[in-house]
Amino acid sequence: MTDSALVCQPIAGPERIDMLNALRGFALFGILLMNLEAFTGPITQAITGIDARLAGADRWSDAFIYIFVQGKFWTLFSTLFGVGFALMFDRLQARGGDFLTIYRRRLWALLAFGLLHVLLIWEGDILLTYALAGFAFFYFFRGPSAPKALTIVLLYTLPLLLIGMSGLFARPAETASQDLLEQISKETAVVAHGNYAAVLRWRLEELPGVMAFNVIFLPMVIAMFALGARLYRTGKVLPPLSFSAGALVNALLLWCAGLAVILLSVGVAPEVNPLGGGPAFAKVFVLNAIGSLLMCLGYFFTFRSLWPLPRMQRVFGKLAPLGRMALSNYLAQSVICTLIFYGYGLGYYQQLPRFLHIPFAMALIALQAAFSTWWLKRFSMGPAEYLWRWLTYGRRPKFVS
Repeated sequence: MTDSALVCQPIAGPERIDMLNALRGFALFGILLMNLEAFTGPITQAITGIDARLAGADRWSDAFIYIFVQGKFWTLFSTLFGVGFALMFDRLQARGGDFLTIYRRRLWALLAFGLLHVLLIWEGDILLTYALAGFAFFYFFRGPSAPKALTIVLLYTLPLLLIGMSGLFARPAETASQDLLEQISKETAVVAHGNYAAVLRWRLEELPGVMAFNVIFLPMVIAMFALGARLYRTGKVLPPLSFSAGALVNALLLWCAGLAVILLSVGVAPEVNPLGGGPAFAKVFVLNAIGSLLMCLGYFFTFRSLWPLPRMQRVFGKLAPLGRMALSNYLAQSVICTLIFYGYGLGYYQQLPRFLHIPFAMALIALQAAFSTWWLKRFSMGPAEYLWRWLTYGRRPKFVS
């Protein structure tokens, strides 16, 4: 087999880190749970915090997802993307592949996936952001050395400084509130009652705003990619050989520190207007970003420290097939949820009570995990992964197991 043929095959056997696949599946569950509020209702309203209009089980569920999920799993998934970058670099270097050409193609393919996803399937896409961040990360961090910790911190905190400064120039509260209501009303009218053509036109209108948001968001994503690469380069992504109570305690302390910062942000303001800015919004945004990063690392290292336990592997190992097909499953979640909730589908927009979001997400993830297990017994990778790999390497990879 030639080198070019060899590098386009998926990593298999001892090269595959099962813990990372299971962790990727876990992150995919968190992303679904976070996105579900934006599938079932206006995206703008989904980022306002704990909804003051909710009561009882709905309010408790909203608070739980806001505190323990929102912001913690895109960071975790982004970290794993950086790990994958470093893994791929080492693999191609060892096998004589042209990393520069291959990874550039990989990012262009991801950019195409993102554009198709954000325009044709769901406006809350993150793949486009990942592709854009990947190009910047690719040119600044490629190589065998670990990204510097100070660089990662500066990249992650730069947008926080900008948001903090913008809080000094807030619009009047009445104007900002009116803008938020108009945005929510417009989105609801189109998504809940419009046909597919109307939703498509609305997505095209919103695309410039999505791209503008990336100006602030991109440095944070690049920082998480760099963090993942650093964790890989420093040997902190491989599962330990045995369980260590000390490592678990340290991971939980990190997670608790993040939780304390998140609770502080709730104390500042449980609900904010994302369109209005202002000191309260700036404080909540900054505190949430810091707390989410700490909790993300807490989730990562808690998962890693528990992985040597047989029970942990039996339970969470069931998520590994889900993680191996992460791109396919991410896209499938968007297709399934928009067809259930959007007006051009079954039309259950704003009909799913908030307290049912957690069991709904658990049920969908369980179905996806079962399907992924079935699929991977017959095929070497998911359908989206197959197309992505084909576009990356310029030749058809082995598909049937």
